Amino acid sequence: MITVIGVRFKKAGKIYYFNPGDLDIKKGDFVVVETARGIEFGECVVGMKELREGEIVAPLKDVIRKALEEDINANKTNKEKEEEAFKICLEKIKAHDLTMKLIDVEYTFDNNKVIFYFTADGRVDFRELVKDLASIFRTRIELRQIGVRDEAKMTGGLGPCGRSLCCSTFLGEFAPVSIKMAKEQNLSLNPTKISGICGRLMCCLNYEQETYEGIRKRLPKVGSIVDTCYGKGEVVSNSVVKEAVKVKVNLKDGEDDIKVVSINDLTLISGSYEDIINEIDLKELENQAEDPTLIKELFKEN
Repeated sequence: MITVIGVRFKKAGKIYYFNPGDLDIKKGDFVVVETARGIEFGECVVGMKELREGEIVAPLKDVIRKALEEDINANKTNKEKEEEAFKICLEKIKAHDLTMKLIDVEYTFDNNKVIFYFTADGRVDFRELVKDLASIFRTRIELRQIGVRDEAKMTGGLGPCGRSLCCSTFLGEFAPVSIKMAKEQNLSLNPTKISGICGRLMCCLNYEQETYEGIRKRLPKVGSIVDTCYGKGEVVSNSVVKEAVKVKVNLKDGEDDIKVVSINDLTLISGSYEDIINEIDLKELENQAEDPTLIKELFKEN
């Protein structure tokens, strides 16, 4: 077992593990660490804990020191410089008439590099822009193109639920989200209702997916024959949310009646369970979707 601490360099950013050595570092402390990019300033968000060697991405870098007051001041100065660099870069993009949208600027802690994050519809020839920026800042310049989900994470905002975006508040990494999840959760295939402000499927579709999958494995399909406390009957409808089915049973007087039965109180005689939808044909979705053209956009990599 190896003792490590978890460090974040950005709000809601990915957590990286470092070796604290002999330092007593607690959650909430600021630290200066060695990374592949050089010396970086970050916050300890996971206190000292032990992990197996296989759980750690090698090589495990060391914590150089707990942040001193001068380190904290240097980090604040960098943040101020980033705001100024953002304004300068916007002016240069306009001057070069480039079709790109500047999202964020980041100074490395040691000031050896300035990273400009941007989005664009395609490839952008920014060689002249880099030359201009290098002559102004007199340090290494990196322009990094990011996706729409990363843009939403960096800029933040409010989701359809009215709360701050999950990606910009607590999600360290993006989990895979597919249109299949919306289908399995019986959501409307209206892109405006199942996509976030980034234009991609909402990350929260993934939160309850495991629960839905578990219930669907025990939920008989419509038309299945089941045995209940009311006798044998045919499933006429089912509900994942209620974890129940409506069963048409034949009463002793010969008349049919509809009974609501929990999936825990029935036995499948014939038919099948809803189970997980392994593959969804795009044409089928297009037929069900309110806007077939927009639904195709949601199939892009998330």
